[in-house]
Amino acid sequence: MSRKRPYCLTVAGFDPSGGAGLVADCKTFEQIHVQGLSVLTANTVQTEDKYSATNWINQDQLTAQLIMLLKRYPVRYFKIGLIENAEVLLLVLGVIHQHVKNPFIIWDPILKPTAGGDLSTDRFSEKLPELLPLISCITPNLPEYELLFGTRDPEEVATGVKMLYLKGGHASTPGKDRLYANGNCYPFNPKKVNAVGKHGTGCVISAAILAHLALDYPLVKACLKSKRYVEYYLNSSETLLGNHSR
Repeated sequence: MSRKRPYCLTVAGFDPSGGAGLVADCKTFEQIHVQGLSVLTANTVQTEDKYSATNWINQDQLTAQLIMLLKRYPVRYFKIGLIENAEVLLLVLGVIHQHVKNPFIIWDPILKPTAGGDLSTDRFSEKLPELLPLISCITPNLPEYELLFGTRDPEEVATGVKMLYLKGGHASTPGKDRLYANGNCYPFNPKKVNAVGKHGTGCVISAAILAHLALDYPLVKACLKSKRYVEYYLNSSETLLGNHSR
């Protein structure tokens, strides 16, 4: 008999191309052998290379989805992706903490879709002091980090967050990620940098980290395994849409 899979829940937008958002998260969950659940925050009009519109789900529908799942399934691991603003994010975090004891919550702060879009990039800035204590790990790329924290050194920022996984896709050394946790910095170097980028890599790595943690991997090993998962994804095709199956 197979081992019962732990639950991972993503709160994210729907990307019709399947390359990002809750579809990509659930593809990742399935490949890593956890049970994926999802709550919809927005219907987007996009492909992997063009972004046209964001249609937000209203707060009542969003919270109704979330509460229904939390009453039915013993979820402890959560990922939050595309979300309308700080007020909605605080609402979601409040519902999770109300229903779940010691949840592990990853926030992937999608400030602007890679393929375009008119989202306000500063819609979380004023509420960061309220948001960060409720979040276990934040996973920005370098542009997102700079929009949230400016020029502050990551080691300084890391003293104010529980965990910071800084994605290095836009770094001077491409693909070198860094985890700041427990007063330490853990670098993750790429085995190979693919010349063809992929749509949704930020979604995939944060979902992979969550899934590996749900399977009880230690934090650093969970991040390393997730890094290797994303490298496979990056090298899986010659298009902007990657493949998950291995």
